[in-house]
Amino acid sequence: MRIVVIGATGHIGTFLVPRLVRAGHEVVAISRGTSTPYADSPEWQQVERVTADREQEDRDGTFGARIAALGAGAVVDLVCFTEPSAAALVEALRGTGTHLVHCGSIWRAGASRVLPITEDDFTPPFGDYGVQKDAIARMLKEETASGGLATTTLHPGHISGPGWMPIGPLGNLDPSVLTRLSAGDAIEAPGLGAETMAHVHADDVAQAFQLAVEHREAAVGEDFFITAPTALTARGYAHLAASWFGQEARLEPVSWDRFRETTTPEHAGASWEHLSRSQVFSVEKARRLLGYVPGFTAEQTVLDAVRWQVDHDQLEVAGPPRRLTDRPRPQSAGAPSFTAASPLSVRG
Repeated sequence: MRIVVIGATGHIGTFLVPRLVRAGHEVVAISRGTSTPYADSPEWQQVERVTADREQEDRDGTFGARIAALGAGAVVDLVCFTEPSAAALVEALRGTGTHLVHCGSIWRAGASRVLPITEDDFTPPFGDYGVQKDAIARMLKEETASGGLATTTLHPGHISGPGWMPIGPLGNLDPSVLTRLSAGDAIEAPGLGAETMAHVHADDVAQAFQLAVEHREAAVGEDFFITAPTALTARGYAHLAASWFGQEARLEPVSWDRFRETTTPEHAGASWEHLSRSQVFSVEKARRLLGYVPGFTAEQTVLDAVRWQVDHDQLEVAGPPRRLTDRPRPQSAGAPSFTAASPLSVRG
């Protein structure tokens, strides 16, 4: 199949594009040309590369026509964030026979009430990002139900993997949290510590997109939450991270007001966004209809990301850390070589 991937060099595309090439598909990778994939897999040599500034071309009203002219059997859209942008692409693709597979977000769901959250039972979203992702998903579903363009929407959790910092134990990207846990230092943690986060490995998200493209009949008109099969609580994540370095997590529960006083607005805001939702999702629908089988638990996902950060001198940790026992990886995943397991190392 000829497949266009929009936003091909980001977190998901780094794993998805090589997967599609290995499966025998002809891939056209669309990006702004300002970044490279997180791993330089040999499969990229077989990919047609197209540079496009989507935001500018959306303003000019030309982006959709550019994508339609590529004549793809499927278009995977990984970087659409507003309903007008999504609608413009739908209009351009309508009538072409193309299958549009859109990347949504678990934040189309609001704060949890019943766990696990399913595609048929979630609370209304809050915040502009979640509201927009929900609006796009609903528009696409209605488009397909009315006999228009064939669409599918996948809603990934907190995407993590080698090459970038994962959402940490306090629900933010503050690297000092992991540094302090590695040293056995006390950290102030807002809330109860029982709040949950829904991580997912980027290669598992890529797996789900590949399955959606290759199982069009089962995927069309559907929405799927895509996460790891397990979820981490804030305190569980902290204890896990500390254990990688032979430490016990020392958590000091504090009020959200106190946390905001002692944390930068950026990190405090991110913590509230992640922890206040306290989400856990079912992946049963994706398993049943697409054959989705996550290769990484939430624990393995964050470990893989942190290991890369330490090994590449992107994260300072106290040491020496104890050697970690590597868990088996799915043989079919075909993840780039930089995800190969290795013991954590100490900076310097």
